[in-house]
Amino acid sequence: MISMDRVLQAPGGPKEDKSGGFKYGGWTAPYGDETFSNVLQEELAEPVDYLLGRKTFDIWEAYWPHHADFWPNINDGTKYVMSKSRKKSGWKNTIFIKTVSDIKKIKNSEGADIQVWGSSILIQTLLKNDLVDVLKLKIFPLTLGKGKKLFDNGTVPTAFTLTDSVVTPKGVIIAKYERAGKIKTGTIGA
Repeated sequence: MISMDRVLQAPGGPKEDKSGGFKYGGWTAPYGDETFSNVLQEELAEPVDYLLGRKTFDIWEAYWPHHADFWPNINDGTKYVMSKSRKKSGWKNTIFIKTVSDIKKIKNSEGADIQVWGSSILIQTLLKNDLVDVLKLKIFPLTLGKGKKLFDNGTVPTAFTLTDSVVTPKGVIIAKYERAGKIKTGTIGA
């Protein structure tokens, strides 16, 4: 979930992540509608595993184990958590990892697809190390100015193809982009 100016910080609620003085937690709430809800419920029902940064995991660990009625697969999916400080959790199916090499091993193993939610620093690491195959973006029709951003610290140049999209009645663009290989260049009109 990102704003038009790429902010992804605290979409879920006012207390979610106030770091850096962020004042707009819960900025996605006014854009909920039936179309958005249906797309989100389909996505939440997918059998996947999760790769999370430690800060996002801390937020999730306090909330999601007790709200599986909304997100049925959250407790069953493996949660891989990139952390230098944490080593264990009481939340089932949680594995702590430390390095990009650990991420590469997980990515190259058999099993469910791996999704990243939030985790702005981790996403920057994945983009810098060319480890992103699919981007599922929910682009909200607002700008937030400051906050943690997607595509903030550089990426490996990569082309993507739009493979699915929906625009909700409230203007949220939900787009799925799959990796399409190297960047192609040319001249307009030639």
